[in-house]
Amino acid sequence: MKLAFCVANYFPFGGLESHFLRIARFCQQQGHKVSVYTLAWRDAMPKDLQVIVVPVWALQNHARHREFVRKALPLLAKEGFDGVIGFLKMPGLDVYYAADPCFQARIHREKHWFYRLSPRYRTYVEFERAVFDVDATTEILMLTELEIPDYILYYQTPRERFHLLPPGIARNRMASDDVSQIRACFRQYFGFTEDERLVLMIGSDFKRKGLDRALRALAALPPSLRHSTRLLAVGESKVKPFQRLAKHLGIADRVHFLGGRSDVPRFLMGADLLIHPAYTENTGNVLLEAMVAGLPVLTTANCGYSCHVEQAQAGRIIPVPFRQECLNEALVDMLKAPERERWSRNGIAYGRSKDLYSRTEVAFQSIMTLLERPGRR
Repeated sequence: MKLAFCVANYFPFGGLESHFLRIARFCQQQGHKVSVYTLAWRDAMPKDLQVIVVPVWALQNHARHREFVRKALPLLAKEGFDGVIGFLKMPGLDVYYAADPCFQARIHREKHWFYRLSPRYRTYVEFERAVFDVDATTEILMLTELEIPDYILYYQTPRERFHLLPPGIARNRMASDDVSQIRACFRQYFGFTEDERLVLMIGSDFKRKGLDRALRALAALPPSLRHSTRLLAVGESKVKPFQRLAKHLGIADRVHFLGGRSDVPRFLMGADLLIHPAYTENTGNVLLEAMVAGLPVLTTANCGYSCHVEQAQAGRIIPVPFRQECLNEALVDMLKAPERERWSRNGIAYGRSKDLYSRTEVAFQSIMTLLERPGRR
């Protein structure tokens, strides 16, 4: 088949972006011709994929999105693809990979009614409706059940158009036999002592992932515990607002901003706790990555994959609606708790007994099945 993949911006440390690239490459490895259409490619151009960067000039993200769609649709039609797979919401998709929460539901919950008069709102709802409307034909690959009720509520999307995918974390996140040696080398490399407690946060959008909440929880630790605890923030995101907050809270010397990293497994094996108090999170692959590496998890219940933490008994979950005091207390408890070893063992065992790894293969099979249905182009 001749397939087109549409993605907003590619950069090497994003969760959606990494899954897009795995699925696109897997389709190509199975003998299909793959072309990628994007607004920007923030990495070396791959030699094994045809990437078309659609030139867009606009200052605001929603305007860039609209301009991309305006220019990309004629290009897609001209090439006559057998299937168009989208990793962003837009018209003209045969299959949509739903990594983001329902935009309209989020706005109705979080914004005043007059926000719905804005061009940004109108643009994103228009493109969301093009995918999820009751009369649309786009098939939807869902990562969790969490958002399906919202889409059905706002767009009356038929239930049969949703197709659930398993998680797809990389197997190299699993705890290795030499985890103790990796932990020791990691701490030596960064100059951390063995008796220091390392709280890890990983994400490409610190604002949405709740880094401000994590900083406040760190600042609220009892002084003796705070002085022996460090927070490591890993990810490609804006850091200045959080550096200012850390300074304001008096913990700037306890927080390390380490940027996007390609050596995530050693962070997972070298730290003592993963904190992920997200404001909104459709899935949360990092929760699973931490669990299978043996790293206890502290997260919020609105993360799609928090259910795995609960099922595995591999950490603690903060209920919603969120209260900062609950996170503060849970962080103290988890850093002191003797159950950390049990949480670690449970996460490793869960990762060895559950399918947390096959999203790429299942997504490929789903795409092929959906595109080969009678009556589709």
